[in-house]
Amino acid sequence: MTRPPEPVQVVKQRRDAALRALVSGVPYIGFLGVRFERLGDELTAVLPFQDKLIGNPLLPALHGGATSAFLEVTAIVELAWATLWADLEAGRIDPDLAETMLPRLPKTIDFTVDFLRTGLPRDAYARARVNRSGRRYASVQVEGWQDNRARPFIQATGHFLMPDA
Repeated sequence: MTRPPEPVQVVKQRRDAALRALVSGVPYIGFLGVRFERLGDELTAVLPFQDKLIGNPLLPALHGGATSAFLEVTAIVELAWATLWADLEAGRIDPDLAETMLPRLPKTIDFTVDFLRTGLPRDAYARARVNRSGRRYASVQVEGWQDNRARPFIQATGHFLMPDA
């Protein structure tokens, strides 16, 4: 006998709770003010503008370290989310117990950032794409933009050591 499908709101709540638990496990994400918007399995990271993110007040321009960190946490969360998705959809993870059941986060091996243009004093957005994810190693590309996604102001490639299963 097959079970009826879960109501869509229950599925959305489970996914949102798992994402909240994943993001809340990284205090630096909260310090930067980064939030993640989820549409299905796709994540968009948002870095809301704050005065503390200005690196050059004469231009003014966003600090390169803050925008680099924004892309790095976007890559890590995307990689962890991609790993988590199958278990979440199969119901093997209970969001109420998420802090103990969520996978450990990948560790950065290297992260190369390309600064394409000045980050303006406004909100920034980023999306990451997992190019390869194996048992031990993963490769992720990230792109950050502000007003126009077709005109990124920063991009990066990262390599990560995957945690033991």
